[in-house]
Amino acid sequence: MTFSALTPVFIAIICVLIGVILKGSKKGNKKLESKPSQKAELRPWVDEDLKDSTDLQGGEEDDGGEWQGFDDNIAHVPFMTERYSEEDMVKRSKEFYALLNKRRSVRFISDEPVPREVIDNVIKAAGTAPSGAHTEPWTFVVVQDPEIKHNIRKIIEEEEEINYKKRMGDQWVHDLKRLRTNWIKEYLDTAPYLILLFKQVYGMLPSGKKKTHYYNEISVSIACGILLAALQNVGLVTVTSTPLNCGPRLRVLLQRPVNEKLLLLLPVGYPSKDATVPDLKRKPVDDIMVVI
Repeated sequence: MTFSALTPVFIAIICVLIGVILKGSKKGNKKLESKPSQKAELRPWVDEDLKDSTDLQGGEEDDGGEWQGFDDNIAHVPFMTERYSEEDMVKRSKEFYALLNKRRSVRFISDEPVPREVIDNVIKAAGTAPSGAHTEPWTFVVVQDPEIKHNIRKIIEEEEEINYKKRMGDQWVHDLKRLRTNWIKEYLDTAPYLILLFKQVYGMLPSGKKKTHYYNEISVSIACGILLAALQNVGLVTVTSTPLNCGPRLRVLLQRPVNEKLLLLLPVGYPSKDATVPDLKRKPVDDIMVVI
């Protein structure tokens, strides 16, 4: 078999073409990997300040467990609780459901004073929530000062107007129309208390090292659920507010440390005399529960 003088040239050209094709395919794969999806980019309502960063920042090493501040020799004590008859259990469960079924998100809140001791007690109740490794990664900031409340309102309304007009998108704004809500938040001035619930993404030990707060956002969300039930139990109302993109400015205003990020804001008080709520219906139990 004989080869012409041009054969090595043709082979070289083919090799170059194969290399270019392979390089192009690798770049395409990298673009696909680094670009999750168009849907992920079309979520302007995602607050970048709210990320459940359970992991510590690089550079923190485990010194054998002591640096976390946990007591390895914690005592375990007998547990006892009151046991009810089946009849009482059914009765109490119905009564508790009836109480919570009256809970509504109320945006018309009276400026009538609320006893401070009540606020202390409902927050103590919220603080009984379970948390990852019992780290209790929550801070409840109670604001009663009128000037600070008004400054909070200014920050939130400024950002909320941008949210409604630019960030949230047509679908979300349309879905909120029937609830008659917008970026004007009068209740931030009128409510006697604002409770801002911060999640601690990590704790700080006396040594200055960081302490991991496992499942911090889930833990704080559970605490908020208990807080809502406690408020309903004493006849107070609120609306769960998630001030999109307001966290950093509110953290500075309230002088909170960098390890705390705003999760929820709850205006708390009595409903105003002219308060109204949308006539919404809740899903029946068969739509929310699966028994296997």
